[in-house]
Amino acid sequence: MDTPEPNLRRSFARACDRAGVRKVNVHATRKTCASLLVALDVHPRVAMQILRHSQISVTMNIYSEVSSEETRKALKKLGDRLDS
Repeated sequence: MDTPEPNLRRSFARACDRAGVRKVNVHATRKTCASLLVALDVHPRVAMQILRHSQISVTMNIYSEVSSEETRKALKKLGDRLDS
C-alpha cells in the first residue's frame, strides 16, 4: 500500500489537534472504519464501496478485524442453534 502524501499526513495531524483527539496514522482510521462496519453487520460489498477498495478480499482480509466479543456472540449463536 502506498504511504499517504506528506501533506495529507500533516493535514490529518492538524485535524486531530483541532479535534483534541490522539494522533493516529491515516491507515489506522481506515482499519478502524472497516472493523466498525463489520461489527455493525454492514454488508461486505457496502464496506468495500465505502473504503473504495477494488477487491472484497482487501476489505475483508486486510482491513477488517472482528472483535473477541463478536466472536463470542457468534459462537453462542452457533451453540444455541446446535442445542435446538
